[in-house]
Amino acid sequence: MSGCRILALFAALIALPQPPVQAAEASACLSKEQRQAVQASGKVVSLASAKRAIPAHKGEVVRARLCQRPDGLVYLLTLLARDGKVTEIAVDASSGRLAGR
Repeated sequence: MSGCRILALFAALIALPQPPVQAAEASACLSKEQRQAVQASGKVVSLASAKRAIPAHKGEVVRARLCQRPDGLVYLLTLLARDGKVTEIAVDASSGRLAGR
């Protein structure tokens, strides 16, 4: 592929409409230091406890973040199912129960 074609393809991709902001991006996720401080304070359940709230058939946790939402802290867990489907589940960080999206 010539340089001009690559540049034209790149320009076309940039011009495509962007997808809406995902729930994870709308939440303010904590940095590593912030996450450690909150976990040390005992105000949230452990990540292991949050993972237990998810049924095993939903998939394997491939990413976990602790994020602030208007209604409190949540663990945002990204799951990969055996069929390759990726989903995101929110777990209330104070109770360890599934949270609404």
